[in-house]
Amino acid sequence: MNTERQSSIELARAILQGYQERENLHLILCPPVPFALDVRNVVDNSSIRLGAQNMYYKEEGAYTGEVSPSMLLSVGCQYVILGHSERRTIFGETDNDVKLKMRTAIGHGLIPIVCVGETEGERESGETFSLLKRQLEAAFEEVLPEDGLKTVVAYEPIWAIGTGKTATPEIAQEAHRYIRRLLQELVSSSVAGQIPILYGGSVKPSNAAELFVQPDIDGGLIGGASLIPKDFLAIVQAPTI
Repeated sequence: MNTERQSSIELARAILQGYQERENLHLILCPPVPFALDVRNVVDNSSIRLGAQNMYYKEEGAYTGEVSPSMLLSVGCQYVILGHSERRTIFGETDNDVKLKMRTAIGHGLIPIVCVGETEGERESGETFSLLKRQLEAAFEEVLPEDGLKTVVAYEPIWAIGTGKTATPEIAQEAHRYIRRLLQELVSSSVAGQIPILYGGSVKPSNAAELFVQPDIDGGLIGGASLIPKDFLAIVQAPTI
């Protein structure tokens, strides 16, 4: 919950001005919903795509304060983040909520970026893989193989979000490799290799390259660093091979 209208516009302009397109690089900005249309107007004639930070799984009705998939589509969103750790921990979102949101997003033509990840306590007690399995099984329960191609997964170790701690490239790759293998079972072997798996957890210019060169890390879900154009652009331009 950062920025206000004018600062969102200025941030988008700074990113657009410094962004250097390259093959197989996809940049998605997910501003707060009130500023989505303003940001879209800034990036409209570029390859930068627009996303949202959350949505509800109902199309309409008495759900005060919620945002529907049609609302997101109407302001130009193509992507939506689902199941972010802050939504799960602060707002009590469950695996079933995420499953319903996945189904609704895909049904409306939005590309879900589904977030999974463990707490520090869960990692220390050896529960990382079992937790990832539970979260992904729920999220992909009703996803058909052909729809799997229209999904993105983000691994965000909760202990590394906003803490300054970052999973080592080896720890991150281990989790991403497990997610890739699990997606082979949940969706299909051929599709799993085409689903982008992003890493989110204190990514910064100094560690982006060593994370992004890992074989199963396809990019980043950038939080705090995205509010600083210079840092964000340095991450975006980090080598991936």
